[in-house]
Amino acid sequence: MKVIKVRNVNEAILRGVDLFQDETNYIEQDSRNGKTLECVDPVTTVYLKPTERVCLIPERDANPFFHFIESMWMLAGRNDLQSLTYYVASMSNFSDDGETLWGAYGYRWRQYFHKDQINMVVKLLKENPDDRRAVLQMWDANKDLARVSKDVPCNTNIYFKIRDNKLNMTVCNRSNDMLWGAYGANVVHMSVLQELVAHRLGVPVGVYRQVSDSFHVYINEVWDKVKHLSIDVYTPFKNIYETLPDYQCSDLFIEHDCLDWEHDRFFNYHPADIIGAANWVNPCYRDIAVPMAITYYLYKSGKYEEAYAHCDYIIPKDWKNACLSWLRTREERRNNHAEKGE
Repeated sequence: MKVIKVRNVNEAILRGVDLFQDETNYIEQDSRNGKTLECVDPVTTVYLKPTERVCLIPERDANPFFHFIESMWMLAGRNDLQSLTYYVASMSNFSDDGETLWGAYGYRWRQYFHKDQINMVVKLLKENPDDRRAVLQMWDANKDLARVSKDVPCNTNIYFKIRDNKLNMTVCNRSNDMLWGAYGANVVHMSVLQELVAHRLGVPVGVYRQVSDSFHVYINEVWDKVKHLSIDVYTPFKNIYETLPDYQCSDLFIEHDCLDWEHDRFFNYHPADIIGAANWVNPCYRDIAVPMAITYYLYKSGKYEEAYAHCDYIIPKDWKNACLSWLRTREERRNNHAEKGE
């Protein structure tokens, strides 16, 4: 077992890249999605500051709009495809029926097993903070084992426990692409879930551990862009959060009782209609998801200057900076294509 102990996701990416610099650590392995470099041993990533969840390394070029809004989609317990394809059209490639995602994590958390597992975990730990049975299940052996599907859950179980009055979380994963999964979407989705459960329990967020059985990278253009990075060369990104001006980690949740109402309200709106919607309570929507959705709508409408301006309404500095960087990259690509007459 390899253990990568890091402050946040940015350091994790750099240390993960370093892991693949040593040829004794991996083998070339075929998969249904193409060739991979797969670590010989399982890998556990330990995040000491899980709420520093935003990838700020420009070479990775992660989509912050999609990562955060998909996290809200998961907390809402949804499995509909339409809510996600507006932000990333290629999500349709993972649907078996063109309408839903079979392995949708949030749906499994809250509906698939005919019970809301998040509520059950919270109730269990409120009644007994020392309990070791707070397990959230995503894998259905009756239906997932040997199932032919484009979207079988990669993350299978989540364990919660309170130690030193902090909520620690361990996520088990059968198959984890380092760039798209582990240090891309997963770190956002799971740390947001951890923060929600901690909020409802009234305790701080503790450590987040991600145990990845098949820890790999796909040999493609994304890997080509980052494989030269090194923790030694890119030392500033190890603690990039310390370079953000006036950065403060802000709470995502303040009022749980209205959160499901806000989930429904947000995902039942078209992003263009959110512009006129007011009275959002929880910061996850008021300060992040709503201004993100409006900014993304302006971007898709080709209104870059308005999109940049609306980024100012995204309050947390990490998400704001990530969105601005992502928009600039798209505008540069558009301008380059225009210059070439494409």
